[in-house]
Amino acid sequence: MILIVDDKPENILSLKKTLELYQFQVDSANSGEEALKKILKTSYTLIILDVQMPSMDGFEVAEALSGYSKARDIPIIFLSAVNKDKKFITKGYDSGGVDYITKPVDPDILIMKVKSFYRMYQQTQELSLVQQELREEVEVRKKAQQALDKKVKELHTILESLPQIAFTATADGRIEYANQHWFRYSPNMSVMPQTAAGESSLDEDLQLAFRSGRPLEKETYIKDLHEGQYRCHLLKVTPMQEDDETLKWIGTFTDISHQKQANEILESKVRERTEELWQINKSLEESNHDLQQFASVASHDLKEPLRKIHLFGAMLRDKFPDDDEAIKPFLNRIVYSSNRMTRLINDLLNFSRLSASSDFEKTDVNLLLDEILSDLELAIQEKNARFHVSKIPHIEVVPGQIRQVFQNIISNALKFSKADVAPEITIHAETIATFDVNAAADPDGKFCRISISDNGIGFDEQYLPKIFTIFQRLHTMDRYEGTGIGLAIAKKVIERHDGVLTAKSKLNEGSAFIFVLPLTQPENKKQQAKELAGKFS
Repeated sequence: MILIVDDKPENILSLKKTLELYQFQVDSANSGEEALKKILKTSYTLIILDVQMPSMDGFEVAEALSGYSKARDIPIIFLSAVNKDKKFITKGYDSGGVDYITKPVDPDILIMKVKSFYRMYQQTQELSLVQQELREEVEVRKKAQQALDKKVKELHTILESLPQIAFTATADGRIEYANQHWFRYSPNMSVMPQTAAGESSLDEDLQLAFRSGRPLEKETYIKDLHEGQYRCHLLKVTPMQEDDETLKWIGTFTDISHQKQANEILESKVRERTEELWQINKSLEESNHDLQQFASVASHDLKEPLRKIHLFGAMLRDKFPDDDEAIKPFLNRIVYSSNRMTRLINDLLNFSRLSASSDFEKTDVNLLLDEILSDLELAIQEKNARFHVSKIPHIEVVPGQIRQVFQNIISNALKFSKADVAPEITIHAETIATFDVNAAADPDGKFCRISISDNGIGFDEQYLPKIFTIFQRLHTMDRYEGTGIGLAIAKKVIERHDGVLTAKSKLNEGSAFIFVLPLTQPENKKQQAKELAGKFS
């Protein structure tokens, strides 16, 4: 907006009409005092000021405006019809005017000057705005630089406190700082530590990392300038990024010589121990093989005299008259003891044979169970026992060994039945998802849980660990026959199948033997079983 100051309304009207023809906004004041009041309230782009005015002339108004920070930069054009001398024109410029025009005014010249000063003022204001923004930007950058300098100083303090070699590099890979440990391996920051012969140059490795923008981590041997030796270090270089732009790189060399030596010693010890274990394992395999042969030979050699003792004892007992009660009890003991000794030898031989591995194969356990019940037919009829059997899924097992497990547990159920109650034996199988005897049934499970329960005499569960120990018995031989090996064999077989066997029972309320087996054996276990079987064949 342009302000016209003149004490004559006709002059104001004439100038106003001329300026408005060129789309300028115009305001007016009839005196210097009114002009000053308006300038304090309104922003003007240009002031056209008449020199000759009562009370306060144009020069005085211009001098007063120079003291106002708000109006100091507003261009002033003086108009005068009387004061045309050079001294008045000079005074006008000295008072802060940018031009001095004498009346009568040529409208074209006035408009041309107004446009020029109007544009100059706008450019000046824009320049002032840009300068202000630049000053603010400089201040922001100054504060940012101060904050960065503070962070860099803190970073340097931290790096100096580290026991490792530490350094920082610019985004393009120039080393700009290194802590005091650096100079133990390099004479100055511009030279990377020397690597051992045959290793790649650290300069090449770092430049590759800097170009790719990816972190670097590698073991390297660098030369200790004080000792002249190469020590193993772990080099780690990591980029500091902001908005996916790498600002700096931070690197460390960590001395791992002692750990390296310890690892080498440990690896050497492991190799030695592995060799020792291999030799021990080989010796154990040979011992097991010799033990199997010994057991077979010993059982054969022991059985032969036992058969004779049993045979001749029975012959003597049958030849003596029934009324000779003095000798007959001794002969009965001889026959009974020889029978028991034969059973004990057979059970020990079966137990020792479990050390030798056999092939696992997918087995229909239901057929094995049918065969067992057929073999025990006489004992079942004698006891008048009843069986309840559910379908058992096919399982990868060693058929002969699993057959022995079922036979031993079922035989015990028949043996330890109540005298006046017909045995009822339930065999139930179901798949479960987890290796847990108490897991919930799951048709898609990878394990099979089998329980064999009866209504026999049972036992106190505090003796549970004892019943699976070889030669351990809960009853005397005069009440129940047996060697105390059957359940120990069953437990060992189940464990060799990566299974678990346990039992639940209460006195006079029956027992339940529960075991869990994987439906399939791992391939490596089956391969080991084949290899071991080949060694003993």
